[in-house]
Order: sequence, then structure tokens, then C-alpha cells
Amino acid sequence: MARYRIRQAAELLGVSDDTVRRWADAGRLATSPDGSGRQTIEGADLAEFAEGLAAGAERPVPRPVVSESARNRFTGLVTKVTRDTVMAQVEMQAGPHRIVSLMSREAADELALEPGVLAVASVKSTHVVVEVPASD
Repeated sequence: MARYRIRQAAELLGVSDDTVRRWADAGRLATSPDGSGRQTIEGADLAEFAEGLAAGAERPVPRPVVSESARNRFTGLVTKVTRDTVMAQVEMQAGPHRIVSLMSREAADELALEPGVLAVASVKSTHVVVEVPASD
């Protein structure tokens, strides 16, 4: 199973290293030393924690766009994989964003996708639907 160092966990959660250390010291995140004595977090535990943070998080204020790309990449943790005989539904938590991907079961198996695995969701679409809510 994947394990993440404090610095890596902080990057994935969008917080500082010190914040992750405080959460670990307070018992909110379980850590254990790796072979070098550095504190690490089990991938599945980090994925569950990321989901909990995102569920209670306020929506961030978007920053101004300074450049664009036709391809958007979201680095995050796999939080759930549901497989049937042909297809797989993969859920990821990338900061406050929940990403859901449908793919062949074979692809999910080849990528060894399981909760806690670090993955990158690459989003590219030729059709984007934008909706505007009714005004009050």
C-alpha cells in the first residue's frame, strides 16, 4: 500500500507541512515511521482524511486566470474504486475537487487503482456545458 511523507501529504491536502504535523500530533492523522525514521501516512487513511476535509471545506475563491491550457490535470488520491465485470468507476479527491472517472476494468486493474493511490486525472473535452442559475 502507498505511504506518503508529511511533505507529500501537505501538498496533496493543500496545507503546510506544519499543519499536517499538528493534525498528526492531535491524533487526527495516524503516522508511522518508514525505514529511514521519517513519519509517513498510509495512503488509504490519507484518502479518507482528504474526503472529510473536502466535505467540510468552504469553496475557495478562484484566482484570476493568467494562462490556459486545453488540458487540465488534477493530482489527487484515489478514494474509491467500484469494479464490475467490464467497467470501473474511480473516484478521486484532488484538493476540494471530487473527480469521477469511468474506465474499463482492465485499465483500472493495469493501473492498480485502489484507495490511497496517488493519481493524476487529465481532463480534456471538446464539449463543455455551462449553466447559469436563475436570478433572485
